[in-house]
Amino acid sequence: MKKTGIFYGSSTGTCEDVAGRIAVRLGVDSADVHNVADMTAGMIEDYDVLLLGSSTWGCGDLQDDWYDALKLLQQTGLKGKTVALFGCGDSESYGDTFCDAVGVIYDGLKDSGCTFAGGGVAVDDYSFDSSSAVVDGCFVGLPIDEVNESDRTDARIEAWAETVRPAME
Repeated sequence: MKKTGIFYGSSTGTCEDVAGRIAVRLGVDSADVHNVADMTAGMIEDYDVLLLGSSTWGCGDLQDDWYDALKLLQQTGLKGKTVALFGCGDSESYGDTFCDAVGVIYDGLKDSGCTFAGGGVAVDDYSFDSSSAVVDGCFVGLPIDEVNESDRTDARIEAWAETVRPAME
């Protein structure tokens, strides 16, 4: 299995919890699950596969720690690496910016030389108005709504993990 690191940005603990659940589902050791605030260039270089997650804040903004982390990822370069994205949002209260942070990270890394995995998540299983994480009619990563649809989270993680797993082999 390729060396896989999970990096999350979480202000309330929700995205951290989702990152941990993804790690368990994919068999990623807890030592390889990191708060993005602690990310270094050396950590990025250590991993072949990066699973990157952020909650969405305000009007479609990244979680605060992600601004510096995104710059670091861009500066370090991701050529030859595989990246899969996940994020948390509130589709009811913020339906017009649902999981936009995933789209912001995707836009920031799409020219970095990485290969994306875990995209193509169907939008028809979600209730929302708009999201910058939707490209060509599908989410570019896994959107999670723990506020309104927590009963669907485990099934969504399981389905997404199966699409990411081949990139980790």
